[in-house]
This record gives sequence, C-alpha cells and structure tokens, in this order.
Amino acid sequence: MIDVYTAATPNGYKVTVTLDEMGVDYNLIPISFSDKEQKTPEFLRLNPNGRIPVIVDRDNDDFVVFESGAIMVYLGEKFGQLYPEEPKLKSRTLQWLMFQMGGIGPMMGQANVFFRYFPEKLPSAIERYQNESRRLFEVLESRLSASPYLAGDEYTIADIANWCWVRSYEWSGVSIEGLPNLRRWIDELAARPACISGITKPPRAPDPDDIVKGAQTMVQR
Repeated sequence: MIDVYTAATPNGYKVTVTLDEMGVDYNLIPISFSDKEQKTPEFLRLNPNGRIPVIVDRDNDDFVVFESGAIMVYLGEKFGQLYPEEPKLKSRTLQWLMFQMGGIGPMMGQANVFFRYFPEKLPSAIERYQNESRRLFEVLESRLSASPYLAGDEYTIADIANWCWVRSYEWSGVSIEGLPNLRRWIDELAARPACISGITKPPRAPDPDDIVKGAQTMVQR
C-alpha cells in the first residue's frame, strides 16, 4: 500500500493520475493548506520543504518520496508502467518531464498568482508569465505535431505531468488558439478514465480563500 499526502493542485494531480493509470491501490491523505498541515512537524519529517505531494511506500520499508516528478519516476520504475525501459525513449520521457517541472509548472504557477490572486494588478508581470506560458505551449505544439505523445508513440508520465498543468490554461489566462495538436492532446487525455478520476482527488476543491492565502504567502517569500 502507498500513502499519498496531497491536495487539489496540478502537482498533486500528477501523482493521483499516475496511480490511477497504473491501477494501483493507495491510501489518500488530504492535506489542508488553510490549516497549514504541510508545515506541521509531522509533515516536515516527510518533506523538509513543506510541499505536497509526498508518498510513503509501506511495501518498501516505509520509503518516502517527495517532489512530484521524482514520485512519478519512482512509481514508473516500481510498477514498470508509463516509464519506458528503452534508453532513448526513457530519456525523452525524462526530458519532457523536466520540461514541465522547469518550465510549464513554474510559468503557469506565476501566471496564476499574478492573474488571479495577487492583491495588485501588475500588467507587466501578468504579461510576462502569460507570454512565457504561451511560448512553452508552442513548444508542446511543435512536438505534438511530430508525434502523438511527448516521448513518441507511447503515452508516458511526461504526458501526465504536462497535461495536469496545461489543462488549466484558461485559469492562467493563456490562449491555445492556433495550437491544434495541443488541443487534440489535451482532449485525448481528458477522455481517459484515469485522468478524469485522478483530478478529482482529493474530492474537495480548494476553498478560494485557501488559494488566495497560499498564493499571497508564496509571493511574499
């Protein structure tokens, strides 16, 4: 059994979608941002950075893994799914996973902060992060015009990681107009049962006040 400490965020969804795709049973432990559960001593013992998601693999001496991308790789290796063994395909999977973690996630996250949550409207900041998010979408469009999935012909954790963020493009105020291959890919994954189920966990959507407080705290750091 795997314990999953998570919340209703794109990074949290990356893990629940992956586990649902693999058909793996897990114990979901919702973390409340409003109660600052991710900052408790108990949670910080699992992840010193105080961020979700975190897993504890009870079948592997209670081994703890934090950082969403690291968790996805760990699960792919453990269960032999969604993470190819062929070296070049594995490398491409990792490259596009890192693309999400180093680009899509941070840029869309900042677009969300300045477009939705920041107490002052700063047009230059909003434009900067929305434009960079759009540029990264165009990179995905170019790749998906050449292959059905990011690593090639095979659906992998790289697709899950990017989709869990890109699917919320409207919330970030970023257009996907003129990106037909990206639209095709978004819609295809959105029709997968495991993708649908994975983004409903935890089942309660974050309270808007929780999001605002969390975003403001992040900006103030």
